[in-house]
Amino acid sequence: MTVHFIGAGPGAPDLITVRALRLIEASPVCLYAGSLVPAEILEHCPPGARLVDTAGLDLDAITAELLAAHERGEDVARLQSGDLSVFSAVSEQIRRLEAAGVPYSLTPGVPAFAAAAAALGQELTVPTVGQTVVLTRASRNATAMPAGEELHELARTGALLVLHLATNLVEDVVEVLVPHYGADCPAAVVAMAGRPDEIVARCRLSELATTVRERGIRRTALLFVGRVLEAGDFADSHLYSAACAAERRDTPLPAPVGEHS
Repeated sequence: MTVHFIGAGPGAPDLITVRALRLIEASPVCLYAGSLVPAEILEHCPPGARLVDTAGLDLDAITAELLAAHERGEDVARLQSGDLSVFSAVSEQIRRLEAAGVPYSLTPGVPAFAAAAAALGQELTVPTVGQTVVLTRASRNATAMPAGEELHELARTGALLVLHLATNLVEDVVEVLVPHYGADCPAAVVAMAGRPDEIVARCRLSELATTVRERGIRRTALLFVGRVLEAGDFADSHLYSAACAAERRDTPLPAPVGEHS
């Protein structure tokens, strides 16, 4: 059997990959976060599948479900919100599976920040304005940030910051970032990206906390801070410039492997 860790996307049932759906359809066991994974996705599970909502389970209980499926020889679709590559808590699950000799696979999903960027209607990297995106989170009672990755250190880069799991600490975020970005720096909050109840609000950094509180945003949201959010006067990308096109025309393609001049 195999435990298939699957990025189930940001919450919209149609923002999931074809590969993910095929794995779900073929797995007799499905573990999912009920508060984050839409019920419509679970409709793709095969008839009689064992469905386990992990929202109230700790790591030991989740691992026990995976090991029990392994003993029965049943594949597992382990649905995680967004994409597995960031803030998915998949690493500690993989560590336990490896210790137990249980095979697993990883299937990427649409990350929340990508869905939020689409909701904002813009690219997060703009030529001559911003070419770096920092994905991070705020920390108070959660796992401490590693040394050098505290928010005030990352703010020194001046790059676009995308903060996960930070709406409850938005006042602290604003206090830390204003000295580095300025009170008038463009900011935004996107909640429930891609869903019917999606919320998109743009503001200034100094207004970010008020905007979050007035809109009643508490969870499933991302905070954006950076000048790239209002980029208007910027150079076109070199990739599509006439000069670059000429370079491509003038550069001969390499000969296929096995052919000789």
